[in-house]
Amino acid sequence: MFKANEKNPRASGVLVHPTSFPGHFGMGDLGWGAYQFIDFLKKAKQKLWQVLPLGPTGYGDSPYQSFSSFAGNHYLISPNELKKQGWLWDKDLERPRFDPRSIDYGWAIEYKMGLLRKAFERFKAGAAAAHKSKLSKFCKANPWLEDYALFYALKDHFGGLEWHKWPTPLAKRESAAITEARKTHHDAIEFCKFLQYEFFRQWGEVKAYANKAGVSIIGDIPIFVAGDSSDVWANPELYMLDEHGRPTSVAGVPPDYFSETGQLWGNPLYKWEEHKKTDYEWWCKRIEAVLGMVDIVRIDHFRGFEAYWAVPATEKTAVKGKWMKGPGQSFFNALKKRLGDLPIIAEDLGEITPAVDKLRLDNNLPGMRVLHFAFDPTGASNHMPHNYEDSRTVVYTGTHDNNTTQGWYADSPENERDYLRRALSVNGNDVAWDLIKFAMGTNALYAIVPIQDIMNLGASDRMNCPGLAQGWWKFRYTEDMLNHHQEAQLRYLTEMFNRA
Repeated sequence: MFKANEKNPRASGVLVHPTSFPGHFGMGDLGWGAYQFIDFLKKAKQKLWQVLPLGPTGYGDSPYQSFSSFAGNHYLISPNELKKQGWLWDKDLERPRFDPRSIDYGWAIEYKMGLLRKAFERFKAGAAAAHKSKLSKFCKANPWLEDYALFYALKDHFGGLEWHKWPTPLAKRESAAITEARKTHHDAIEFCKFLQYEFFRQWGEVKAYANKAGVSIIGDIPIFVAGDSSDVWANPELYMLDEHGRPTSVAGVPPDYFSETGQLWGNPLYKWEEHKKTDYEWWCKRIEAVLGMVDIVRIDHFRGFEAYWAVPATEKTAVKGKWMKGPGQSFFNALKKRLGDLPIIAEDLGEITPAVDKLRLDNNLPGMRVLHFAFDPTGASNHMPHNYEDSRTVVYTGTHDNNTTQGWYADSPENERDYLRRALSVNGNDVAWDLIKFAMGTNALYAIVPIQDIMNLGASDRMNCPGLAQGWWKFRYTEDMLNHHQEAQLRYLTEMFNRA
């Protein structure tokens, strides 16, 4: 299902989420920081930019726990771009001094929401008919927006309360209650629609700029959705829920490299038999929507389509879960039937069985390898390039869930560090760039590098640590941290290993 560039399929790129971009409003956004980064990619001859999921985030600020699988994260809307539209003025953008290297989500969101509401009021009062017509067309073209906008309005009205704790008529979507809610919360619903229109307008311009620069964007689909989301509220029949809308079993992974007690994600599990009855209609729409935003999509936790770890909702850790069969090939057959061949990367990390490998290979999907996992002194790790089966691989120095390479190397056992130094013929003093060069030289189809490694940053700048729910996703960099030396060094390696 995966199709690479036919002229030269080898490519390289950089992993960074828009929240990390430099800017003046508390977190990165789709303004000048995004365009500066794309210019850097073009000059460094990078063809790929990988982002994390772009949906609206909630408690914990994780992009992997979104209120919607279809909506965009309105916190990424650039105030400067709103100013260009005439919906914000110079005096509106007088701002407090935010930390340029870390995100304080509470403060930044409060400040930004004030700007977004002000922009909405000006839009209502003075937007040209052409803008309002575009908003109307956007709403009609995105039927998911009706449910999401009402969910957004109700969630705000009930002070962020989870939907299954709302009054029963609304939690169970009784017709009369929904009709009345749409009238009562009309203004909040329209505000949400404006936010989505503006997010997709700004993101569309960023994507067009990237594509014109020869850069394709790799997006990300978490296999599971958040229980407190419009997806589950609007489609409860597709999930394992009790009569009150609470999950009976939740998703996670068993004990692994990241955690001795496994990872308890807490997402509700799919009733795959219900999805199959509709020929996986909801999933087809979901992937189609994401591919309207990006060029290639990475599906997180691919192994869950073959078998997934189900944990009773009452458990406090993921230890007492069990493997349950996923939809398997029937799922991918439905995707092919509906959408044709798709540019999908399978995240196949963790406990991978021959059946998972077969499912990936039967659908011609590249998997992932991470060099932080490669340096088993026996040389037997399948993350070590000499053990790659073929070029249908995307190699990373590390991912958003890993430490930075500098931080990882400092924390690694000495026998692994020794093996790295001997295998790469280096002294370890510039380990991040040593690993970047190693990744570029593999036979992997794509080589992706987190921006922290390009900047040679340490452990304090890692993006996330699996198993620890709070305090992550805060990484930011400043404009001067992305420089011409890095650009030249990256371009040199890209050309050397035929990835330009």
